[in-house]
This record gives sequence, C-alpha cells and structure tokens, in this order.
Amino acid sequence: MHQHILIPTDGSELSQKALDHGVALAQALKAKVTVLTVSPFLTPGFAAGFEPGIVTAYEKEVAASAKKYLDAAEKAAAAAGVRCEVMHVVNKHPYQAIIDTAKLKGCDLIVMASHGRSGISAVVLGSETVKVLTHSTTPVLVVRRDSAAIPPVRGTTAE
Repeated sequence: MHQHILIPTDGSELSQKALDHGVALAQALKAKVTVLTVSPFLTPGFAAGFEPGIVTAYEKEVAASAKKYLDAAEKAAAAAGVRCEVMHVVNKHPYQAIIDTAKLKGCDLIVMASHGRSGISAVVLGSETVKVLTHSTTPVLVVRRDSAAIPPVRGTTAE
C-alpha cells in the first residue's frame, strides 16, 4: 500500500483536518509523511513597487507562518508515532510545488483538503486541489470539509 504520504498545509482549519487524516492514515499503514507548506513569492516587478523594508517584513512573516504550521505538523506526527519530514517552498503556483515535491520525495499519495465548492464559485475562486488532481500523476486523497473523521488507530494516545 502507500509508504510515503505528502500532506500540503496552509495552516487553515480545513488543512488541519487533512493533516489529521493523513497522519492517521500513515500511522495505520506504517508509512512516513512529508508535510509541505507553499508560500507565494513577490514577483520582482510587483516587489519593486514596495519599500525594501516592507518586502523584508513580508518575507519574515511568511517564514514565521510556515514555521508555525510545520512545527504543529511535526508535533501531530510525533504524537502518532509517524516519521515526518517538513518542507517550506516558495512558489507562485502552489499546485505545481505540491506536484514537484511529491515527485522529488518519492511520495506515492497526496492527502489534501478541499472546500468542496462547486459551480461558479469553484470556477471563480479556483482550487489548488483541483489543479493538483488535474495535473498530478500521483494519486490524491481529498479530505472535504464535511468528511467524516478517520478513527484513531488502536494503541495510540488518541483512544
């Protein structure tokens, strides 16, 4: 079955649900996880319109947020006894960073969240999950807002 699961997170409540699901699945399968957060970068043309101090402050804030998300992910994985690697990538196309990381790390499953939007709101708002589903050759497990929680694995502290 799956041996290495990639779990992208943006620190939201919904991505936390996907993280919990992915870690529980990894625990049940005795798999390892790589948790990824992708931050947007300021393109040179866009960044040129700001004072250098503002750009530096933005970069520090992005790094601090990524560290916070990844520290929480490491803690959740450790509590479940799951081997975990964390990565922070800066890329203007998060879906591409997710696909590239899955290939780079040899992941055989991506577990990620979806808001479950449909119709015009899905078209207008777009979805990194849909883009990953469309372009990835790695299987993707989508955890939706209304998905049932995965039960804890026996022998864990979550019982």
